[in-house]
Amino acid sequence: MGRYVVSRLFQSVILVVFVSMLTFLLIHSAPGGPAVLVAGDMTKAQIEQARKELGLDDPIPLQYARWAGYVLKGNLGISYSQGLPVGQLIARRLPETLELVLTGLALAVVAGVMIGIVSARKQYSLIDQLSTGFAFFGMSVPVFWFGLMLIILFSVNLNLLPSSGSYTLGTQASILDRLSHLVLPAIVLATANLAQIARYTRSSMLEVLNADYLRTARAKGLKERVVMNQHALRNALIPIVTVVALMVPRLVSGVAITESVFAWPGMGQLAVDSAMQRDYPVVMGITLMVSILVVITNFLTDLSYLVLDPRVKLK
Repeated sequence: MGRYVVSRLFQSVILVVFVSMLTFLLIHSAPGGPAVLVAGDMTKAQIEQARKELGLDDPIPLQYARWAGYVLKGNLGISYSQGLPVGQLIARRLPETLELVLTGLALAVVAGVMIGIVSARKQYSLIDQLSTGFAFFGMSVPVFWFGLMLIILFSVNLNLLPSSGSYTLGTQASILDRLSHLVLPAIVLATANLAQIARYTRSSMLEVLNADYLRTARAKGLKERVVMNQHALRNALIPIVTVVALMVPRLVSGVAITESVFAWPGMGQLAVDSAMQRDYPVVMGITLMVSILVVITNFLTDLSYLVLDPRVKLK
């Protein structure tokens, strides 16, 4: 166990370094740059002077080494556009993004597993056909279009839910107000993943329902609820764990579109704005944080196999 943890930690560090190097190379190779933003309406010579002051005229390997040195000291740099520490900007937005991502993921997992189980137990029924149609819809519909349609329906036409932000300006903060702002973006973020989880759960449950050990459990006189929950569902969820783990990077990347549509003040919206402004330190800081979150999620996923399947042994 100890050797496995050390090995995974080493692999994780290498992966994060590789992702940061690749991202640094790509964003610094893009045309344009933050010097124009910093210099404003200055002359070309003044823009070049701004590039020199920012260290952008140095070779990219030297710029990366300097940035990595600051990161190891806990300094993610200063935002070119806002003039604030990158760590401070991320600390403000990270809780908002985590709240939205975790809510969307929880909604997708709970609803997807329940729909998948019902579809498997009612194979080829009307419920199964409706869930199949919903799955195709969820995996096919564009996120931005679906978000706009929900805003038009629930915010504009029905006036039931707010269309933007994470709270109502000028009112006292409350849990109900917070939840009302969270409903639409969480549904949009969860829909595609919910549909995929439902289909995987259905397929996995169909394989398990025909297994010999379930017939043996029923022959022993166990109640159907016990057979389904303690034997069938536990084994059917093993491949679902892998599916959910692979969804985390997609959720984190897809949240940028959702946050932009609903003006949710999270890291996704900050990343989009920073990329448009060539705010390199903020983009690199967000990339680093997302990489670490994904690596931690994958590590916890591997450990969860020990709980779901005792046959799995970590070496």
